[in-house]
Formats: sequence, C-alpha cells, structure tokens
Amino acid sequence: MNIDKKITDDLVANDISFVTTVPCKQLAGVIEEIDQHPDIFHIPSNKEDEGMGLCAGAWMGGKRPAIIMQNTAIGVTINTLATLIQYYRMPLPMLISYRGELREPVACQVEMAVHTKALLAQMNIPTYHFHHQKDVEELDMILKYTFMCNKPVAILTDANFWGGYGDQ
Repeated sequence: MNIDKKITDDLVANDISFVTTVPCKQLAGVIEEIDQHPDIFHIPSNKEDEGMGLCAGAWMGGKRPAIIMQNTAIGVTINTLATLIQYYRMPLPMLISYRGELREPVACQVEMAVHTKALLAQMNIPTYHFHHQKDVEELDMILKYTFMCNKPVAILTDANFWGGYGDQ
C-alpha cells in the first residue's frame, strides 16, 4: 500500500478539496501526492496558524479543508484553534507529524512532543495516534466524523507510521 496515495484518496473521497501544508520531512511524500492531485487545491503555508486561517476562509467559501503540519507548532495554533476554528464550529482535519518520540534525532523536537497530546486534550480536540501503517484504515471514518460534528480533529502520525528515522 502506498500510504501517501491512501491518505490523498481518503481526503478526495471525503470531498476535501482545499489543503494547506507546512513543510515537514516526514510528510513530504503525502504533500507531493496532494500537490499533484487534480481535485485538491493545495496552498503551502509559512506557518500553521496562517494555514488554519486559510482553511477557515476555504470553509466559509464552501470548500472542505484540511491542514498538514508538524506537532512542534501546536503551541502557535492554540489561539487560532480556540477563537476561530472552534468558536465558529469549523471542521478541520489536522494531519500532524508527531515528532519527538523514541529515537527522535533532533533534541528540540522532544519538548513539544511532551506537550502535544495534553494541549489537544485541554482544548477538547479529538485526537487519534497512528503508530502503524495499518492505522490509516481509520482515516476515512475520522474524516467523516470531523465533518459530521463540525470539530477540528488531530491525527498524529509518528515516525514509526512513516517508516522510522532510518538506520540510526
């Protein structure tokens, strides 16, 4: 199974036609797949909170949006999530690379990993953690859920899901 294609196909199958992304090495394959898909309007963002603003505009314009980002920027998105996305009951699937766990090669990534799940829980954002590629089978139902209940949903994808950190 090509995981990048499966994710993209699930987005399209759920009528997600607007995706914004922030660069991430782990997410590079899915970002490339999304960028090449004719049914998805892809806008790269400089920052995650900026991307959420773009998603809000897309939602208000009648599109189903999603954002693809790293967990290390969850902190800068808190205000946007609370005062825009949640306040106006906008559904927003957030596919998030979950950096900072075991075997993480970049020490500064660890600090945000310690706080990611707690911040999402404090905001009452449903969170799903994909450890293994077979977990992607849940993505379709998660996407249906977020648009049914008009809530942001976090899908954390760790390094193991993406194939590990190489041969460290």
